[in-house]
Amino acid sequence: MERGGLHEVEAVVDGEAESLILHCDAHGGVRAWLNVCPHAGRRLDWAPGRFLRSKDGLLVCAVHGASFELQHGACVAGPCRGESLRAVAVEVRGGEVFLASP
Repeated sequence: MERGGLHEVEAVVDGEAESLILHCDAHGGVRAWLNVCPHAGRRLDWAPGRFLRSKDGLLVCAVHGASFELQHGACVAGPCRGESLRAVAVEVRGGEVFLASP
């Protein structure tokens, strides 16, 4: 997975099929969130797996322009300021990303 990149994957979370956003940071750490904007409950990508990034590197919701930092998924600008993306626990094993065991 490309460092600094955003990727969309499908996974079963809590028994439900979900779209997830994966972010691989500059140090190889991977974070995951549900691909759902807390403002209106819509997907953040503008096309499947295609995400908008601000010039500051923030993830931008394609529908309402909410902007999220990629360390914790917090909304730092837009209609859901103060809210956060819903994190999904993942772990990297052998270079592959898996949902973390409960």
